Amino acid sequence: MKSESGKTWLHSILYLSCIIFFLQLIHALISGHLFLSHANVKLKKQPDLPLRFRADGTFKILQVADIHYGNGILTRCRDVLASEFDHCSDLNSTRFLKRIIDAEKPDFIAFTGDNIFGTSSPDAAESLFEAFGPAMESRLPWAAVLGNHDQESTMTREELMSFISLMDYSVSQTNPLAEDIDGFGNYNLRIWGAPGSHLANHSVLNLYFLDSGDRAIVNGVRTYGWIKESQLRWLRGVSKVLQGPNLDNNQPEDFSSPPALAFFHIPIPEIRQVKEIVGQYQEYAACSLVNSGVLQTLVSMGDVKAVFTGHDHTNDFCGNLNGIWLCYGGGFGYHAYGRAGWPRRARVILAELASLVGLVVIEMTQMEGVKWLLKVCNLAVLFDSFDTA
Repeated sequence: MKSESGKTWLHSILYLSCIIFFLQLIHALISGHLFLSHANVKLKKQPDLPLRFRADGTFKILQVADIHYGNGILTRCRDVLASEFDHCSDLNSTRFLKRIIDAEKPDFIAFTGDNIFGTSSPDAAESLFEAFGPAMESRLPWAAVLGNHDQESTMTREELMSFISLMDYSVSQTNPLAEDIDGFGNYNLRIWGAPGSHLANHSVLNLYFLDSGDRAIVNGVRTYGWIKESQLRWLRGVSKVLQGPNLDNNQPEDFSSPPALAFFHIPIPEIRQVKEIVGQYQEYAACSLVNSGVLQTLVSMGDVKAVFTGHDHTNDFCGNLNGIWLCYGGGFGYHAYGRAGWPRRARVILAELASLVGLVVIEMTQMEGVKWLLKVCNLAVLFDSFDTA
């Protein structure tokens, strides 16, 4: 009996020891995932805010359309010369963006969709970090909207915009709070006067960002997305507030309403009606079958002077219709389709509070006795020269 009791006691001790050993092993393996470490907490880096004109009365925006970033060095380029193909990847897009930022020294960067090419991006977050990397490294404020390809990877459109809004130096927003609105990435940004100037406490330019969607089925026909009525209703409301009296404290009576620019990915159908253009019209405008009245809304609002889109990579023209300039950004990314021998490109938008010669004048208004000119650089100055370094 004593022998049996001793064996039972010994087995119990061994069993208990095994349980303790395995519990400690499991704890060692997963404890790092169960507790937050202050060393791993990363705060978003913020740009200098509010967005302001420079002391010389200018505000320069770099528009980047259709990066189509995939999987870095593993992603091959499209539509480049045979002599360029073997050494061409997403890294060429990265180098191009760095060079343009260094050369143009913009105050703000606007990415107008198809920032990543979903089917070539096994991890959407990683591709976004790479696509926007040069902008974050520059520490410049930047914002983005989505195109029709961004959501084809591992994130939904809502997740993409939420993620983008949390990236370093991004001033992007998912959607306005307490608004029932279609899409993700509908928001506005206000640009203030130069510090120390008589316009320092006034917003002198407004930027509207809209989600133009991806794809849809209309009456059994597949088409591209469009800006919905709920978005236009929100836009009309924002515009009315921004143009309303007493928006800014101590606003002088003769202070005119600030002009605005709009940014989204898919062009509106009316762009096909433009007759006189500056730039190149090389492919049929791929718009939605649905005309939701965007142009009529912008005309009725009165503050939007120009619209900047992407989507059609080999178009880089601007044309005026009903008093509003409709402009393409031109294809930027090397993984996006283009034309072999036709350089990738970007657009610079220069808003000015004084006269400047040599650029295309888009609109002129009067603001508190100050001449306000909005101008768009000829895209020829922003072509990329192929670089394999």
